[in-house]
Amino acid sequence: MKIHRSLLAAVLALQLAACATTPAPAVSSTLQGDAAHPAQTQNWVDTKLYFGLGPADHPEQGISEAQWRAFLDKEVTPRFPDGLTVIDVYGQWQGKQESTPERLHSKLLVIYYLDSADNRGKVEAIRAAWKQRTGDQSVLRVTQPADVSF
Repeated sequence: MKIHRSLLAAVLALQLAACATTPAPAVSSTLQGDAAHPAQTQNWVDTKLYFGLGPADHPEQGISEAQWRAFLDKEVTPRFPDGLTVIDVYGQWQGKQESTPERLHSKLLVIYYLDSADNRGKVEAIRAAWKQRTGDQSVLRVTQPADVSF
């Protein structure tokens, strides 16, 4: 039985060594041949927009999930139909007239897009629509260059 275990251990060691030295076949993680998602993306950016929905401790006083989805459907999706990400977040904001920060239930909207005047205008239109709809003073925008591959 001891020889059998030793033989089994040696066979397993050889198999593991073969796995470690055999290179995996080359697979492209880039979507090819799709005009909407070109193989190489250049001049793309990652924009994050932070939307305050209302007091974290009293969500009933703020924007409901249904109201948020209606805003997303009306203002965001038509401008960026190829895709976006929404994440529930918690944050704090101290407005110009406030003496202490306000704790907020918030949404983080992440959009990747080709950096162009048209797309930057779409982002600003989304921010303006939210401020007009809610009376909020601000929608935080963070934009960075992005290396994107589909």
